[in-house]
Amino acid sequence: MRSPHAFRNGESPTSRDRTHFHSTVAAQKLRRFNSLILLLRLASFSFSLASAVFMLTNSRGSGSPHWYDFDAFRFVFVANAIVAVYSVFEMGTCVWEFSREATLWPEAFQVWFDFGHDQVFSYLLLSAGSAAAALARTMRGGDTCTANKAFCLQSDVAIGLGFAAFLFLAFSSCFSGFRVACFLITGSRFHIY
Repeated sequence: MRSPHAFRNGESPTSRDRTHFHSTVAAQKLRRFNSLILLLRLASFSFSLASAVFMLTNSRGSGSPHWYDFDAFRFVFVANAIVAVYSVFEMGTCVWEFSREATLWPEAFQVWFDFGHDQVFSYLLLSAGSAAAALARTMRGGDTCTANKAFCLQSDVAIGLGFAAFLFLAFSSCFSGFRVACFLITGSRFHIY
């Protein structure tokens, strides 16, 4: 006969209490993991902000085309501005986790929030960059870039910075996905608990 207090599926008294014990090595791995995520978020913020600023300042006068005259360039500006704001928020949550050693929101909500938004904003940046790259290529084939080389060059720089922001956000999304997988398997966002 089983006792009513028997543990099942590998449970132990500490896993029921959910008290967390971190070895020094586990704590170092956790800090390194969080530092890498913070670095990726900082890089994503920097590149998306730079892309938005480059696109915003891409006007050369009354005879030159303006970035807001083209839908794809407006899409690049708005997408990168949104990602810059989101990255600032996520950097704040990373700093919160460093200082408090806990998530800003409940852990289940936090891991899904991070993963879902990283995915959505990564695809947003990719689609904006793709649309703008297609427009820039079309403009290079016409008279626009022969008459206004500086406008086309600055547009290309903004598009390239947006793609770099996409790459860093995509890497961040991979780490967020790792956190989701760990949460689904172990009940915690890190596999080292």
